[in-house]
Amino acid sequence: MEFGIIAAMQKEAALLLEKMQEKTETVIGGVTYTAGVLCGRTAVVAVCGVGKVFSALCAQAMILRFSPRYIINTGVAGSLSTALHIGDLVIADGAVQHDMDTSAVGDPVGMISGINKILLQTDEALTKKLKAAAAAVGARAVGGVVATGDRFVADGAEKRRIADTFGAVACEMEGGAVAQACFVNGVPFALLRAISDDASGKAQTDYPAFADRAARKSAALLLTALEGEAC
Repeated sequence: MEFGIIAAMQKEAALLLEKMQEKTETVIGGVTYTAGVLCGRTAVVAVCGVGKVFSALCAQAMILRFSPRYIINTGVAGSLSTALHIGDLVIADGAVQHDMDTSAVGDPVGMISGINKILLQTDEALTKKLKAAAAAVGARAVGGVVATGDRFVADGAEKRRIADTFGAVACEMEGGAVAQACFVNGVPFALLRAISDDASGKAQTDYPAFADRAARKSAALLLTALEGEAC
């Protein structure tokens, strides 16, 4: 299998599943893994559910059952930067877990015990391919660090803490956990997000509509990167 693609919500995977051909489904731990051909590439797509535990379990099961050459985590995120607006894309250079904190025993904030790393870098070649796809279609995209935690950030002070501590440009709830599963299994990983909210707590009543549009934009760019002309 060439690509494993993980999304947290159905809306983030809907376009990918629409485009997939020769589909077969396998259910593991309550998650449906849909394997087939996507833009001429063998791929498996899964909707893992929201949060770090669901996403890590999904990534591990995907690796063990389907052995993908690469894993891509796609979806939406909240902006932590004034340079990023709703609908913009983040093609991450690395991921951190902003809620990982054993600093009380002398560790740096964000260090993941067991692997002793804070930043988990994305695969350089795959990330470059996603950035090239964004440039080719004229999409506004930036690189940078994406921060993951089991919290929907909707507070200005928390937003500033995450941005200041990790230099992160966006926050969400799955990428850093998928990155950890990929790191310990030696699977190259990429992280793609479309901005759905500004993580400030303002205008959250508009979030569902923004998230729908952002999710589809993230998936559309992924299809372009996989060879858009075949879709």
